[in-house]
Order: sequence, then structure tokens, then C-alpha cells
Amino acid sequence: MNQIIEIEDLSIPELDVYARLTEAQLRGQFEHEQGVFIAESLKVIQLALDAGCKPLSFLMERRHIAGQGAALLQRCPNTPVYTADRQVLSSLTGYALTRGMLCAMQRPTLQSAEQVCANARRVAVLESIGDTTNMGAIFRSAAAIGMDAVLLTPECCDPLNRRAVRVSMGSVFQIPWAYVGRSPIDWQQNGVSFLHEKGFSTVAMALSEDAIAIDDPILKEQEKLAILLGSEGNGLNKQTIQQCRYTAIIPMEHGVDSLNVAAASAVAFWQLKARQ
Repeated sequence: MNQIIEIEDLSIPELDVYARLTEAQLRGQFEHEQGVFIAESLKVIQLALDAGCKPLSFLMERRHIAGQGAALLQRCPNTPVYTADRQVLSSLTGYALTRGMLCAMQRPTLQSAEQVCANARRVAVLESIGDTTNMGAIFRSAAAIGMDAVLLTPECCDPLNRRAVRVSMGSVFQIPWAYVGRSPIDWQQNGVSFLHEKGFSTVAMALSEDAIAIDDPILKEQEKLAILLGSEGNGLNKQTIQQCRYTAIIPMEHGVDSLNVAAASAVAFWQLKARQ
């Protein structure tokens, strides 16, 4: 049976996770060794639960307790539920974007790069992606189009950032992901060679004079392929490009030289996905 707690004071510390703690503070919550993240909306919370994430508390409009949130609460019978009417909750930062419910969850134990690559044929490798909207969109495309895993370099933003989770529509819980490299230097020195050691051919998505078109047959022929995408401003590091076996571009028209990294990822994943 859930403990339903009527909110009379928005300043109570139990609501800090929803309104007052920064993303960095959530990741470092000392009460929970692995940190905390916030899932928003019924669908995203369901996917997080399906993936085994542990709920710590709910923040929910009163009308949802016996409505669309009822099934969630049945799945989590001992989880406290903080509730009030919409007009009371509207003063909490960002609440209008949650579709009526939030869930604070313990961050899952991270898998290793070796684990997520073990049975993968296609992996997306994200280097220094810093925008949480792009991160969420890339994860959504990776899951929808058929990537087997996502690898992130240490300088990437957090896939469990509240906005990244929301934009991904919960896809961050549907596709395995891990960090590759213990530090930026480790990634630069050993990251691409790690991919090669695991049997992946590597293709850098980058503007380069010697790049081949993304629909070049040689890329489709690769049994295992890692698709590398770089930061929003500068793209992939030159050293990373040099270490990859192939460099590819998406042919453009009307004088446009490139796409936003999230849009480019969707095109690349579709073109280079493993075919039966």
C-alpha cells in the first residue's frame, strides 16, 4: 500500500529532488550510492521500471492516483507518493512539462563497454556530445532504428539527465549503453583501438575531402560496425578521425554542408543498420 502524502509545504526537503537539486547534485546524492535521476510521464516511468530501475518516490497530481497512475502505484506498493492539485504543484520548477507525474529513481548500475559490445553488430559511439536534447534524440533514433548499443566518451553529457530522458521518450532504458575510456585522454589514446580489438570496423562521420558517401557498399558489407559522431560545434576530434578505418559523409544539396548531430545520427543509423 502506497503512503499518500498531501503536500502542504513546497519547501519540505523531500521535494528537493524534484525542484531544487541540480543534475550534478542528483547524481551525487549521498543517501543513494549510485545517485538519483528523475523520470517524467507515464510511459517513461513504465519503461524505467521495466528496465529494473528502483523508484524512490512519486510526485503526482491527485487526479492521477486513481487514474492513469494507478497501475504504476500497484507496481510500487511501498513507494511514497507526494500529491496535490495542479495549481499547487505548478510552482515547482519544470512541473508543467511532466504530464502530471514524476518519479525519483535510483540510478542503475552502469554496464561496461565490454558488456554492451559483447553481442553487438552495430554500435553508436558519441564523442563529446554536450547538449541534452541532442543526447536524448540520438538515443531515441538508436533504439528505434536498430543500433545494438551506445558508447559515450567521458566528456558526453549524462543520458539520465532529466531533459535527455524526456526527449528520448525512455529510449535510454531500452538500449544498452556504457562509457568508453576512463578519461578524455584514455579515450583518445585507446578508445578506437578498443573498438578494433572487439572486431568492429569504425566509420567516422565527418566532413573530409577523402570521405566516402554514407551509402558506399563497403560500409554495408561490414559485419560489425561502430558509427562515430562528434560534438555539436567541432565534430569529431581529428585524432579520432585518423584512427578510424573509414570516414563517411551524408551527401548534401542546396549548399548545406552538414546536419545537426541528432538528425545526422538518424540518417546514419538507418543507412548503416545491420541487414538480415
